[in-house]
Amino acid sequence: MLAHNVYFALTDNSPEAVERLVGACKKYLADHPGVVFFAAGGLNPDLAREVNARDFDVGLHVVFDGRESHDAYQEAPEHHSFIEEQKGNWSHVRVFDSDVEGAA
Repeated sequence: MLAHNVYFALTDNSPEAVERLVGACKKYLADHPGVVFFAAGGLNPDLAREVNARDFDVGLHVVFDGRESHDAYQEAPEHHSFIEEQKGNWSHVRVFDSDVEGAA
């Protein structure tokens, strides 16, 4: 499997802007072929240990069944629509892609 984790820092990081981005993630990114797991949400304000990264407002987490599904997602029209609609409020975006294995 391939895990695609994206962390968005927003220019306007009001609660309403965070919810708009989370809603757009759900609208455009949740239902693609090969998605095994999807989640999106805001930074948890209570988790502020020294090791916690806190320089983002929204986290997107998508696990694909493999590289081919991930690559198709990157080129999907919905993915491009999401970027075009939302990028105006992004101050910084970090993407972490990794091969992953489930327990068992």
